[in-house]
Amino acid sequence: MNCMEIEKTMTGSHDLNNWLDGGYEKGIITLLYGPAASGKSNFTLLAACHNAKGKKVLFVDSEGSFSVERIKQISLNLPEMILNNIVLLKPTNFEEQKKSFSTLLKETNKSENLGLIIVDSITMLYRLALAEARKNSQLELQEINGELAKQMKIMHEIARKKDISVIITAQVYSNFLSEEEWLGGKEAGVNVVGGDILKYWSKCIIELKNKNGKRKAIIRKHRSLPEKSLNFEIINEGIRKKGWF
Repeated sequence: MNCMEIEKTMTGSHDLNNWLDGGYEKGIITLLYGPAASGKSNFTLLAACHNAKGKKVLFVDSEGSFSVERIKQISLNLPEMILNNIVLLKPTNFEEQKKSFSTLLKETNKSENLGLIIVDSITMLYRLALAEARKNSQLELQEINGELAKQMKIMHEIARKKDISVIITAQVYSNFLSEEEWLGGKEAGVNVVGGDILKYWSKCIIELKNKNGKRKAIIRKHRSLPEKSLNFEIINEGIRKKGWF
């Protein structure tokens, strides 16, 4: 079977599907990372809307990004069927996020029509927990990192066993530059919150950028595609290719 024959999970956008050679790969975790307003939540809501037309979607929303109004836009004001097929979990701290993954396992085991799992974002509450743990002990830091790795492992196993796509998003932070580097024109590097833990378990990694309203998606890791980019814009119906540059 060649790559063109492998069934993919549709992104909800014709241009994104073409760019990804058919859509998101099944059986793996796809990581979307980037700064605020780069389009991460739009990517996830678009995929959720498209796949919830015929299958169940498990959506963990730790940032309050799940928007019924946005779903109405994407689905052309016909959200009832879509919302009925989305199981929405809304943790407000990292302990609740941990419980959400227990719910994911239960929902996965009893659902025969599961098509997609989304976590937006996997790192928001993790980051807050880390900040609090730094005030206490190194042991707490290790426990929190261990729990994040456990959550990634759970999603990896679900993706493999159910042969479905898992899409997660993550925040980023920048390296600090010395005055000499800054005066020399060097740009701060972008790092993924959760770093090596997320990168290890994710077989597809896509970076999203937003520079003065001009958005770009870049494939940083993929099992069959080379590194390449797509300039895009967000419209009412979703996402489409744009010739920014």
